[in-house]
Amino acid sequence: MSNAVPSVSEEIARLQTLSIGDLREVWRRLHQLPPPKRLSRDLLMRGISYRLQERAFGGLSKATLRRLQLYQPDRLAVERRGHCDASSVKPGTRLVREWHGVTHTVVVLDDGVEWRGKRYRSLSVVAREITGAHWSGPRFFGLTTKRTDG
Repeated sequence: MSNAVPSVSEEIARLQTLSIGDLREVWRRLHQLPPPKRLSRDLLMRGISYRLQERAFGGLSKATLRRLQLYQPDRLAVERRGHCDASSVKPGTRLVREWHGVTHTVVVLDDGVEWRGKRYRSLSVVAREITGAHWSGPRFFGLTTKRTDG
């Protein structure tokens, strides 16, 4: 029995064969907007895959969306301070950052962070390991925002 419409798993498998330009076009078609600039091939494929599954099987339930909104930081307070206090990130939280085409995942612990199976005392130490330069760990992992003085 052959289906003219490819299954979600077949569509996701087909993504592997596409160029990054083609992936950007698929993103535009599915999301109705261009992909973020400099998004890696891996993250493009993840975003497209999620959207394909969402279309086929439905998105998050209203209850789940409500629960997620409870976990958003107070955006006004973040903008006023210019940052989100890194110590307020709960243990178990996974922070993901792409650097030079490599996706790095850090797990927040009670007493530091874990990256590549090794414990570190701070995000800044991990950011320095990844980049080879002195970085603010919270800034590198997107826990800070630009100040809006006004």
